[in-house]
Amino acid sequence: MENSAEKQDKSLSPSVAVDGARVRGIRETNKLTQLYVANVVGVTTDTISRWENNRYPTIKRDNAEKLAIALEVDLAEILKSEESPAAAEDKPLPHKKSGVRMALLLIGVVLLIAAASFFFRSMATHPIAERKLPRFGAPGEVIPVQIRVTRNSPDSSGFILKERLPDGWRLVASYPPAPPGQLSRKEVKWLIPAGSGQITISYTAHIAPTASLKTDAAFTGNTVSSAEGFSRTEEVGGDRVVKVAGAHWADTNGDGRIDDDEIMPAYYLTEEMKGLGLDWKTIEAIWNARGYVWDREKKAFTVVK
Repeated sequence: MENSAEKQDKSLSPSVAVDGARVRGIRETNKLTQLYVANVVGVTTDTISRWENNRYPTIKRDNAEKLAIALEVDLAEILKSEESPAAAEDKPLPHKKSGVRMALLLIGVVLLIAAASFFFRSMATHPIAERKLPRFGAPGEVIPVQIRVTRNSPDSSGFILKERLPDGWRLVASYPPAPPGQLSRKEVKWLIPAGSGQITISYTAHIAPTASLKTDAAFTGNTVSSAEGFSRTEEVGGDRVVKVAGAHWADTNGDGRIDDDEIMPAYYLTEEMKGLGLDWKTIEAIWNARGYVWDREKKAFTVVK
């Protein structure tokens, strides 16, 4: 009886000891902000922060009850297992080692500024590559691929471009030319000298004749450059997938014909990549006809007149 009476007296004490770490854990688990909790309790966010960091040995009981309501838990769940003697009012704990904390904070700020400075210098000198692919391609067809690289710094150093072709595909030709021995490899590499402005690496790829229809062929690649004595690798952005279908690469909507809106972009691209193996005669013949069909056996396009 005496023990229960003591517990009852304790529960009615004007102040209670709150477990700050438990309060923070419950709040974060319930995805509640300090601002929301502060509004419910009727205090400032700074006060909530002090409670969570155990800056007060005790807080007023009515505040603790409001805090439990805000956190949607029972009051007992946020109290310390062993409460310290009740205090008439909230009293902050004395600040200790404030000089050490300030020194550590200043060191952190200096390191952050240095890291940010290095990051932005690196971003300024690192090349940004974007790949452009046609939407469609047929088994056995030769398609165009272009990678436009932007160099933001006037004194950008050279870089390496690496492209990994889909399984069974092969490089036909490129400009700038790829080093000898690259045509039979899945990964093709170019060494681009130092310079400024934008540069375009163009190449043609032969789709594997055995490629299955209605499948997506994925390209991956990256640039490797050096800045401030450090090597940096960055993934090539832009287009990543070509859909293998019975559609010509110049037929951008895959409707079985090359119309007036599609012929000019195909012409300009073919001229830009002249000598790299694109078949302009077939494109022009399809445009002059009603359309085309893809012959699975011959692995070729048949013009429909």
